[in-house]
Amino acid sequence: MASMCNDCMARVPYATLIATIMCCLGVGIFCGTMYRGVTLSSLMMDQVFHLRLGWLEPVQLTFATIGASMAALGFMILCVGCLATGATRHKVYRAWRSRVGGRISCAVFMTITYILQLGWLLIFAFLVIIAWVFTIFWGLCSNPRVQSLDQCIDFTQFSFIFPNNTRVDDMKICGPQEVKLFCKDFVEKAEIMFILATAAAMLVVLSLIHYLMCLSANYAHIRDHEKFQELQELQYLQDPGDPDSPQPGMGTLSSHHRAKDRF
Repeated sequence: MASMCNDCMARVPYATLIATIMCCLGVGIFCGTMYRGVTLSSLMMDQVFHLRLGWLEPVQLTFATIGASMAALGFMILCVGCLATGATRHKVYRAWRSRVGGRISCAVFMTITYILQLGWLLIFAFLVIIAWVFTIFWGLCSNPRVQSLDQCIDFTQFSFIFPNNTRVDDMKICGPQEVKLFCKDFVEKAEIMFILATAAAMLVVLSLIHYLMCLSANYAHIRDHEKFQELQELQYLQDPGDPDSPQPGMGTLSSHHRAKDRF
């Protein structure tokens, strides 16, 4: 029973598993916080600035698509890692064609992961800007004159970011009701959501970097598997009478190889 357990544990690609957990956790937090943040932003634009932004609803659906796609990619890379780890690799990649297929699959996933990493870096940079903007909004709300309702929050100097038909009065937030809506109901909650989304995007970027390292290691293991098999055959030929007792200097070859391939 213990040997079976050890054999199963030796087949687990721990590095890829950690990257998959990081990716799923980051994508889950990102999708949840961004969905909530976009909802709050849409309500803020509608109820405070009286602007209807119809393109925000498709953006919310995009987050669900991103989450499902990244989860699927993570589990596919995890499967590649399982096939390229321990005794599983020795059974799966015996033939030349299977080794070529394994190397091609690793190369394809490395390319996809690299492209996704660039995309997530752009998302991270965008979220840093959004979180910074909402932090500025919260700073405006923290102004004592605004809290005492002696001063309005005036966005007329930023009229270039509003549609051309926006009224000047809609760019000013005055009165207890509007200040409460803008500051307490929307900005305070949305700022937290976007900060969490930024941290989640960073976690996804780290997981993709981790994936690239694991895929590179798996590619090398599959590529060098044929050489390792030849070394094993040479080892057994040198001591055909006792295959379980390898020659001095080569006895740790198999154990070292198994210990370093859990990616």
